[in-house]
Amino acid sequence: MPGESGVGAAIRAVAMAVPDRRVSNREIAALVGVDPAWIAKRTGTSSRPWAAEGERMTDYAARAAREALELAGVGAQEVDLVLVATSTADEITPNAAPLVAGMIGASGAGAFDVGAACTGWLAGVAMACGQIESGRTRHAVVVGADFLSRFLDPGDRSTTPLFADGAGAAVISAAGDGEGRIGPVVLHADHAGADLIRLERGRRIQMQGQETFRAAVARLSEVTLEAIEAAGLGLEDIDLFVYHQANSRIIRAVGQRLGLDAGRVVDYIERFANSSTATLPIALSVAVAEGRLQPGARVLLASFGGGFTWGAAVLDWTAASGTGS
Repeated sequence: MPGESGVGAAIRAVAMAVPDRRVSNREIAALVGVDPAWIAKRTGTSSRPWAAEGERMTDYAARAAREALELAGVGAQEVDLVLVATSTADEITPNAAPLVAGMIGASGAGAFDVGAACTGWLAGVAMACGQIESGRTRHAVVVGADFLSRFLDPGDRSTTPLFADGAGAAVISAAGDGEGRIGPVVLHADHAGADLIRLERGRRIQMQGQETFRAAVARLSEVTLEAIEAAGLGLEDIDLFVYHQANSRIIRAVGQRLGLDAGRVVDYIERFANSSTATLPIALSVAVAEGRLQPGARVLLASFGGGFTWGAAVLDWTAASGTGS
């Protein structure tokens, strides 16, 4: 949806980068003391990418950003803004974004991190759109990247089977005539749920699973309808629903509550699990690579995370994509 200047924003390209190391349910089951089938049933995951010792999240964020720029045909020196959404930056300071901007050669760009838990990448997209629609930015790179495996209690069966590592990036630019645009991005927060998902300094991720599950299903269902209404559309107008890949049970429950055909709902949790801010750009990258997301398709993006934070947006898809690494 264009701003007051009449300029709209569009995703030019998406790309992803995940660690080569794969950790199976059998390995996780041995850590947490459950059967591998229990993990598959509760999460929908069979294996997940975890970083090897010595690997840095920033390197993967830069790799995804670099590939997205190449696919978009945008030079690094043309980028005005680099945003990295993350809860697990390699250091408290410097932020990841200035490092990523330097690694990709975007020396003229402003750069800072976005902290909104799993909703962070979508919040970054909203920020980039505002800058482009106001005419203050030509091209923005928005990265979601998290290495959650480093903050897990190996014996905690409520968190260790769920989370993964990875990065995904999008190049967002002013939309040309006839190009698909990113519609209104609806964002919300509610501090009442703050204690249900926590990662404190020097500690491990803690999550109250059942309460979080109920809140996620309710908020994702509500914000889906809100974003579609804001775009002046109905559920039947959406070709593909791309939800935060938290776990398959949440995605199925949202689809059932809204009466969605399962074929229109993305679920890549079996292969990639929950990499927090990275799940939406990773899911978009895979959907394009597998032919599920074609130019001209109308897409609903929605996410929910700690804080609580949640949001959604509708966009018309015209972007290029790669399978990433």
